[in-house]
Amino acid sequence: MFDSPLQESIIHKAQENGLIRIHIHNLRDYTEDRHRTADDTPYGGGAGMVMKVEPIAKAVETVTLGTGRTRTILTTPQGEVFSQETAQRLSRFDQLIILCGRYEGVDERVLSFVDEELSLGDYVLTGGELPSMVVIDTVARLVDGVVGDPASVEEDTFSNSLLKHPQYTRPNIFRGLEVPGVLVSGDHGRVREWRKTESLKKTLRRRPDLLEQAELSEEDKKLLEYIKKSEKLE
Repeated sequence: MFDSPLQESIIHKAQENGLIRIHIHNLRDYTEDRHRTADDTPYGGGAGMVMKVEPIAKAVETVTLGTGRTRTILTTPQGEVFSQETAQRLSRFDQLIILCGRYEGVDERVLSFVDEELSLGDYVLTGGELPSMVVIDTVARLVDGVVGDPASVEEDTFSNSLLKHPQYTRPNIFRGLEVPGVLVSGDHGRVREWRKTESLKKTLRRRPDLLEQAELSEEDKKLLEYIKKSEKLE
């Protein structure tokens, strides 16, 4: 599942350039029985299989570098919902170990070897592989040099708790749909003001909850109040 996504695009180039290193480990390699058993039936009965604690503990202890700062993560529906803020925090660590949850869950004792639990949202996937890829992709692009233009990262949606302003490119007019005049005016000051206004508008319309945690300047707050009144969104 990991081979193709991790060998494409920006993530592939980042590994080629030595900016990040990604290693995939098979939990069965850390088992000690001849059947290489990584899961078992749950105590107390019930459907499905539960991941065993022994191979996970051994894997974590084996792959931990022992130098620098390491963070061990378990992907699970019970975890904290992953966010851009979390990605920024995780990007400051030297090593991330991501354990992919599976089946009906993991032995609760695994949490003794985990620093935090992360979830993509309030739904259940067949396994933790996809969430771990999302974490890898999101965190990797925050590492210096991975994305060619640092401004692209700084201006990302959610980077300042706001949704990103609308983007346009050539042609100026397509089937009667025209690019806002301010963007082709050459006036960089007006462009910045337009982008800030549109970012606030989009956030207010689609994700007003984000405004509660956004770090807004006094000027931004005044602009937001003007937008609310002009669009009757109070």
